[in-house]
Amino acid sequence: MILMMDKQILVKASFAVLLGLSAAIPHALAQVSAQAKQAETAPREVAQLTLDDLRTFTDVFNQLRRNYVEEVDDRELLDAAIRGMLMDLDPHSEYLPRQDYKDLEDNSRGRYSGIGINVQEEDQRIVVKAVINDSPADRSGVNPGDIITAIDGKPVRGRYLPDAIDELMGKPKTEVTLTVMPPGGEEREVRVERKYLQIPTLNFEMLDKSYGYFKIGFFHRESAIHLEQALESIKDDEIILNGLVLDLRDNPGGVLQPAVTMADGFLDEGLIVAIRGRNSAMQMEFNARPGQWLPDIPLFILVDRGTASASEVLAGALQDQGRALIIGERTFGKGSVQSVLPLRNGGGVKLTTARYYTPSGRSIQAEGIEPDVVYRAADAADAPDRRIREADLARHLDRDSQLDTDGPLETADARVDFPLEEVLGVLTDAGKLNGSNGAESQLDADGGR
Repeated sequence: MILMMDKQILVKASFAVLLGLSAAIPHALAQVSAQAKQAETAPREVAQLTLDDLRTFTDVFNQLRRNYVEEVDDRELLDAAIRGMLMDLDPHSEYLPRQDYKDLEDNSRGRYSGIGINVQEEDQRIVVKAVINDSPADRSGVNPGDIITAIDGKPVRGRYLPDAIDELMGKPKTEVTLTVMPPGGEEREVRVERKYLQIPTLNFEMLDKSYGYFKIGFFHRESAIHLEQALESIKDDEIILNGLVLDLRDNPGGVLQPAVTMADGFLDEGLIVAIRGRNSAMQMEFNARPGQWLPDIPLFILVDRGTASASEVLAGALQDQGRALIIGERTFGKGSVQSVLPLRNGGGVKLTTARYYTPSGRSIQAEGIEPDVVYRAADAADAPDRRIREADLARHLDRDSQLDTDGPLETADARVDFPLEEVLGVLTDAGKLNGSNGAESQLDADGGR
């Protein structure tokens, strides 16, 4: 069993949200599975299904087999019933057929088989948001901003878009034909061969020769290792930093453990995240250990409404512990944990099993992280933002207002001075903020929260 929370993986992006814990808690995973078995025989307060209830399911199944307008495969009907049972719980619980379960494992390792594009649903269209350099899509001439109007000859409009997006992925060395239309241009067809791709999650730039800037796209198992190696390289090159910027905008999450490790790398002590679920195995806390990667270097984190899940864990931990200044918009608000449980058929069930809480005891679920400095680029201030948040999703879990503790958790005051105006100017000059107006500080005169 793998324990996860949501993520967006390039091509499957907006629809496969997964945030997980990997090797850190195998004993907890075994306990969850054992408790599930015990629950089969344990007395329950809620009503049990009767034999007549189960017969109703069989009756409906048989009516569909015999009388539906077109013949439907029995396996498809069974899979649809399982999917419906999980979809009715919350937006993130789902059934994973064998291939989806395998894809999930590939994604947690930072790879997938596809064509190398990041897409997003906009107005019932599939829009290319980014293209991986030297990927099959890049070599075929697909560009950011292109609109995918058909996949293998089947029009996109009117379809369930997550299914359409899934078709972009597939086995390596298989081909997919896309009909794409550039902005203001004419439609054209391109044939693209799928291959295994490493998903780029970390890009580094030096800004103004004194600020390090890391764009983190999502978290896979190696993300924290790559960040630590990059910071070691900066030290080896004897580069003196006035500050470090972590850009988590549009980072939908991923594997949780690297986000926890990154928070640990910027802290010497204190709680990073607490996880609370219904089962005792889902009562966990992660704490920082002594030793920082960059002690005393001001840390800034950029967030927006696309910052979700593991990204919110990282931002919330460093904000509550006074180690980082959060700049941007209120985040997505995904504060639930999904456990991925294997099934005998080779598939799995992704089931919501817990909520997570920041060091101060805040629940992020359906609420998000409020930035210390509210910022939205001037050129986007009046533009409508159609991106949804967790609270906009049907059947989302309610916010659990506070972590149940014996008393308030202690968090730290700011331990470093944050040169806010300077970093905003550096980011603006580098084109990372797209305009200098629209920043509103929520800090008091002493820089406290």
